[in-house]
Amino acid sequence: MNIESSICELKGIGEKTGKTFEKLGVYTIRDMLLAFPRDYRKMPVCEPIAGIMDGREYAVCARVVATPVVRRTANMVITVAKIADDSAGMELIWFRSPYIKSSLKPGNSYVFLGKALAKNGHMTMEQPAVYTKEQYDALSDSYQPVYALTKGITNNLFRKTMKQACACLDASVEFLPQDILKRRNLMAYDAAVRQMHFPSDLETLQRAHDRLAFNEFFLFLLQMQQLKEQKQRVINQCKMDVQDPVIAKIKRALPYELTGAQQRSLTEILDNLKGTYSMQRLLQGDVGSGKTIVAFAAMAVAAENGYQSAIMAPTEVLARQHYENFSAWCEEFGFAYPVILLTGSMTAKEKLLAYEKIAETKSALIIGTHALIQEKVAYQSLGLVITDEQHRFGVRQREVFADKGVMPHILVMSATPIPRTLAIILYGDLDISVMDELPAKRLPIKNCVVDESYRQKAYAFIKKEVAAGHQVYIICPLVEESENMEGKNVTEYSAQLAQIFGTGITVGCLHGKMKPKEKNEIMEEFLQNKIQILVSTTVVEVGVNVPNATVMMVENADRFGLAQLHQLRGRVGRGDAQSYCIFVNTSKGKTAKKRLEILNKSNDGFEIAREDLKLRGPGDFFGIRQSGIMNFAVGDVFNDAAILSAASEESNRLSEEDPYLKSEKNRRLGSILEEYRQNMENNLNI
Repeated sequence: MNIESSICELKGIGEKTGKTFEKLGVYTIRDMLLAFPRDYRKMPVCEPIAGIMDGREYAVCARVVATPVVRRTANMVITVAKIADDSAGMELIWFRSPYIKSSLKPGNSYVFLGKALAKNGHMTMEQPAVYTKEQYDALSDSYQPVYALTKGITNNLFRKTMKQACACLDASVEFLPQDILKRRNLMAYDAAVRQMHFPSDLETLQRAHDRLAFNEFFLFLLQMQQLKEQKQRVINQCKMDVQDPVIAKIKRALPYELTGAQQRSLTEILDNLKGTYSMQRLLQGDVGSGKTIVAFAAMAVAAENGYQSAIMAPTEVLARQHYENFSAWCEEFGFAYPVILLTGSMTAKEKLLAYEKIAETKSALIIGTHALIQEKVAYQSLGLVITDEQHRFGVRQREVFADKGVMPHILVMSATPIPRTLAIILYGDLDISVMDELPAKRLPIKNCVVDESYRQKAYAFIKKEVAAGHQVYIICPLVEESENMEGKNVTEYSAQLAQIFGTGITVGCLHGKMKPKEKNEIMEEFLQNKIQILVSTTVVEVGVNVPNATVMMVENADRFGLAQLHQLRGRVGRGDAQSYCIFVNTSKGKTAKKRLEILNKSNDGFEIAREDLKLRGPGDFFGIRQSGIMNFAVGDVFNDAAILSAASEESNRLSEEDPYLKSEKNRRLGSILEEYRQNMENNLNI
C-alpha cells in the first residue's frame, strides 16, 4: 500500500464509506493526505461537574458509579451511565451505542468530553467522547485537527483514517532539490504533511505551513514561467510595420490627448507587433482609463498591414458597443477597414452573412462574443486576437480563439486592477502593461455611504439630476424576490420606482435572466436616453459606456465585493458632468461599514483591489474559488508574502539553471510539475 492506493485499502474503510469520502474529493491515500484541516482545537482542561453550565463543551474526569444501563425502544438503543467526581454527579446518554456498556467499568475513572445540556433540572451530556486519563493527557498537549466533513463522515473517523494515511508517508515523496531545502531551511515534505494534520506544537505547525505554502507558490510560479518561456519562443508569424501614419492619424483626430499610460501601453504593444516573437500581453487598467482606444489602435495597425483582428467581449451589450464605437472611429479617422459583428443572438441569416464576410474580408476588424470561437468561423489571416475583461474567459477559450489564426498576437484586457506583483504571479505567462491614469478631463466621482434612512433624499437627488437631462443607474443584488435572501430585487423595485417618480421619467429594468435581444433593446433605449433610470443587476458591470449617466446608486452595497462595486461605479463619470455614487448599506455590522468606507474615501481601483484581496482572498476576488487559479489550499498571497517572494526567487533561479528540469536532481520535480500542469489544465476552463 502506498499513497497512490485507493482510500478503501485503509482499515475500516469499506466501499460505502469510500463512496462517502469521494464526496469530499478523496479517492486515494494521497487525496486524503492533502485534505488539510480547516482548523485546530486545543482539548479543554478538565472541569469539576459542579461548575459546568448548559450549552458549553466540557471535559470532566469522573468515575463510573454503576454499570451502564441499556434501554431498547421501538426506534433505537439508548445507553445511560451515571458518573461522579468529588464535586457532584451527572448522567450521560449515548444513542445507538450499546458497546459503551462493556467499555465502561464501574469504579474506574475516565475523561468524558461533550456538550453540557440542562434537562429536567439536571445536567447531562449526550454522545460524549470517552478517553482514559492517559489518552486525554496525551491529547491535551497537542492541537487536534478539525476537518471539512460531509454526512456520514465524522471528525473522529476522519482523524483515525488520516493517522493510517500518514503511516504511508516516507522520504520518497520529497520532490524539491536538496539545495533549495537547505537554502530556504524548509521542513521535509513528509514531515510537513504529518505536522499539518497532527502538529506537535504551534511552532512546528507554522514550519509545516511554510513548507506547504512554498510548495504551492513554487509549483504555480514554475508552471507559469514555463508557459511564458514556451510562448516567448513562438516566432512572430504576423510581423507588422508600425511606421505608418495610422497612429498619427488617430492621435490627430482624437478630441483629447492620450494619457502617459495609454501612450506607454500602446508603444509596448506596437513593439510586440513588430518584434521577433508573437505578443502575449495583458493590458490592465482601471475603469475609464481608456483601454478601448488603445485596442482599436492596435487593430487598426493590424488592418493596415493586411491582417484581420478580432476582439471578444464577455457580453453582447459590450460587443455591440465596441462595434458601434469602432465603426464610428473608422469613419471619424478616415479608415476604410470593414467592421464585422458576430454574436450568439443574431439570426441564422445574419450569422451566415457574418461568417462569409469573416472568411473573405482582409483587414477586417471583427467584434463579437464567444460566437467568435465556434467551429463554423473561418478567419482569413487573423493576426491579432484581443479578449476584453479576460478574467471572465477560461484559458482554454483564449487558446481556442488564438488557434483560429496562424500564431496571432494575443492581447488580453482586464479592468480588474490588482497589485503588479500579484498580476505577475497570476498572469505569469503574459507580459504586462498597466494603465494607472485616467483622462485629465474626468472629474473625480463624489461618493457617499448611507443607510436606508437616506433613501428619500437619494430619490430627490435623482429627480434633480434627471431634470438636468442626466441619467441614473440603480443596482440591486437580486433579480426577483428570494425566500433565502433579503435585499432589493430588480423586478419589484423597478415597478415601485416607476410609481415613485411618476410620469415624465421612464424607469427600465435589466437583468441576466432576460434574453439577449431584450437586454440589447433595453441598453439601446438607455443609451438613447429613452430610459432615464435603469434598475439593473450587475449585468451592467462590464464595460458599458453611457456618458450621460451621472448617478450610480447601489442598493444593499454590503452584499458586493469592493472591486465589483468599483467596477459598477465606473459606469458613471464617463462624460464631462460631475458624477455621484451612492452606496446604500443595509448591514448593521461594523465590518460592512468599514469595507464601504474604503470606497467612500478612494476612487483608486488599484488601492481598492488591494484592500478587497486582503478581505476576501484571491479565489473570491476573481470569482474563481473552484477553478484552481490562485486557489491555494495552504498559502495566502498576503499573509505569506515572504514565502511567495522566496518561491519566486527559487523558481527564477531554477528556470535559468535547468529550464526543462532534465538534470538528475530535478527529475522528480519535473514529473510532479507535469502532473500539476495537467491538473491546472483540467481546472482552468472557467
